[in-house]
Amino acid sequence: MKKLLSAVSIVLALSACETIKSSSATASSPVNTIAELQTPKNIIMVIADGMGPAYTSSYRYFNDDPLTEHVEETVFDRLLVGSASTYPARISGVVTDSAAGATALATGFKTYNGAIGLDVNKKSVETVLEFAKKQGKKTGVVVTSQINHATPASYLAHNESRENYNAIADSYLDDGIKADVYLGGGWKYFLRDDRNLIDEFKASGFQYIDNYNALSDLKEKTPVIGLFADKGLPSALDDSNSHRLSTMTKVAIQQLENKNGYFLMVEASQIDWAGHSNDIAKAMAEMSDLAKTMIYLEEYVKQNPDTLVILTADHSTGGLTIGANGKYEWNPEILRTMKSTPLAIAKEISEKTITQNLLTELLHFKVTDKEVEQIQLAKKNAFIKISTYKQLDKKTKSNTKKPMMSNIIANSIKTIIDVRTNTGWTSGGHTGIDVPVHTLGKSSEQFKGKIDNTDIAKKIFLLLGKS
Repeated sequence: MKKLLSAVSIVLALSACETIKSSSATASSPVNTIAELQTPKNIIMVIADGMGPAYTSSYRYFNDDPLTEHVEETVFDRLLVGSASTYPARISGVVTDSAAGATALATGFKTYNGAIGLDVNKKSVETVLEFAKKQGKKTGVVVTSQINHATPASYLAHNESRENYNAIADSYLDDGIKADVYLGGGWKYFLRDDRNLIDEFKASGFQYIDNYNALSDLKEKTPVIGLFADKGLPSALDDSNSHRLSTMTKVAIQQLENKNGYFLMVEASQIDWAGHSNDIAKAMAEMSDLAKTMIYLEEYVKQNPDTLVILTADHSTGGLTIGANGKYEWNPEILRTMKSTPLAIAKEISEKTITQNLLTELLHFKVTDKEVEQIQLAKKNAFIKISTYKQLDKKTKSNTKKPMMSNIIANSIKTIIDVRTNTGWTSGGHTGIDVPVHTLGKSSEQFKGKIDNTDIAKKIFLLLGKS
């Protein structure tokens, strides 16, 4: 009897240990628990390409009401939950490009710069969009670049180089159609002499539209491909619809809503392009479009609490600084009145006589005599550079970037704006700093704190039911 009791005691003790172990495992794995119990019906992944912390901070001051004593909170402030590291695979160092950054966000794998949906061994790895499609969800991409650019391609394709634009576009059909909605730019790659991909999409049951006005005429719940530019869309400041990202996002959601839910990737692509060109006016306009999109998504989640929204960046671009040259100030006032990008203004004045009245009319702030002279000198130097380039031999030309009148004048305008606002830039490329993470909706708490960009994909996979 004593032996029997002893044996029972041992069994009970072992059972208790297993229970404790099980409880500990559960406590240390909150993501698994959330994935099982609080899986969102809809997931919207928003990527603000190039948006480091300086962009959300500068937008706060750009958006501020100067008549109030305090600085108003923005949607980015309300939704901020943490930050993410962005470094690529070791082979590419610590500064990522958009392809490796987006692949990490889409697959949970670090890879080399330039890779689309591949690991470091150039092996295809599944994306969260592909997995969501397998789970019976509808899927879509909305971007202000071309739809086969690095970020959307990293969710939809697998290619050893982001530069293989035609091959990536072809794969959207050849590798099986993975999305129900494609909105962005890209005529150049989908309407080619060697292949008309639009006709093939139509044959597969897709609607095709090529202008914003047609967005309101779409057949409901029917697959759609909408291309609105040869490559990327016009800048927000130059576009007929300055809030084209929020417009396209609303339409995409309307098309995707269904009983099984959806996965939507939205990219504010041109924050990055503004950073590359060191254009603070363009940057603030792109941030404004993104802010309008996020405000809409805030309201959408209130009405659809089964939705998770994540906003982050693949990297930061340009090394933007709020304040420069040892001066403790930043003055965004002139940015609020600008109606065109410096490049668009430069193109308009390239063939005109540059005067103070003309520049004041186009820039929407009064320029000084010195600033007029600065732009006139830039135009003169552009003529010299273009003339010199034309005299080069064929071999030298092939290794020399062709000077463009509009670009040279635009750089002069941007310099004036940077001086006026006291904006600084450290680079024309990417930087390796951590980027902000913003969330709302169901299971949004899973993304709090300091995480890595690969963690975002891993958590989304878990929330979609992938173990």
